[in-house]
Amino acid sequence: MRTIQAGDTIPEWSLPLTPTTIVSTAIATRDWQDVHHDRDIAQASGSRDIFMNILTTNGLVEKFVVDWAGHDTELRGIAIRLGAPAHPYDTLTFSGEVTEVVDGRATIAVVGRVSLGDHVTGTVTVAVA
Repeated sequence: MRTIQAGDTIPEWSLPLTPTTIVSTAIATRDWQDVHHDRDIAQASGSRDIFMNILTTNGLVEKFVVDWAGHDTELRGIAIRLGAPAHPYDTLTFSGEVTEVVDGRATIAVVGRVSLGDHVTGTVTVAVA
């Protein structure tokens, strides 16, 4: 695990979104909701296209932080809020900053953006030595 201090920033990470990425991750998280894999149903529901599910988004937030902090990072909490949908043929770009380190825990503010705006905002709490 790396040394983590308030003010540290995490280098941006971008993920090109394909239909396969969105469909396969929804299925992998056992989310059978049709708007995540059937364009016709998603559009009939008022969406532009299929869109990423919250379980995948949560996993990507975790991946973003752990890839930076180190594979032995101990996660203590993740709190996220969804915003703009993440559709195929867009790019999801993550950024993050350590906002505080208190009592052996670091709080990291994370944002994931797509062309429509913030797809996910939230915090990840990790244990620090």
